[in-house]
Amino acid sequence: MAIRKTTSTNFENEVENNNRCPVSFALARIGGRWKPLILWQLVHGKKRYNEIKKGIPNVTEKMLIEKLKELENDGLISRKALPVVPPHVEYSLTVNGETLAPVLKAIAKWGTAQMI
Repeated sequence: MAIRKTTSTNFENEVENNNRCPVSFALARIGGRWKPLILWQLVHGKKRYNEIKKGIPNVTEKMLIEKLKELENDGLISRKALPVVPPHVEYSLTVNGETLAPVLKAIAKWGTAQMI
């Protein structure tokens, strides 16, 4: 994630909006170009890193790793490293992340209807 100047007016406005508006708060956690796609992959069950990458072919490795870490830090996904050779890492939704499943499915339903 890019380093942000925490004394800027833009940053202060964002923090204020996130503290006042639940929609802004939610979008700060799950919005953007890649996070919804990652979460959508995991709504359908746990996946290995390469499976997520295949499901989102345009994401760079650097960006995918960064967004996976952010989602993990926000408590929405969990990362489980299995003790095998070669290394095997699985990602899945946490209990908190699973509460997003109906929201994401509703967004997908709305999006499908709009694409027609």
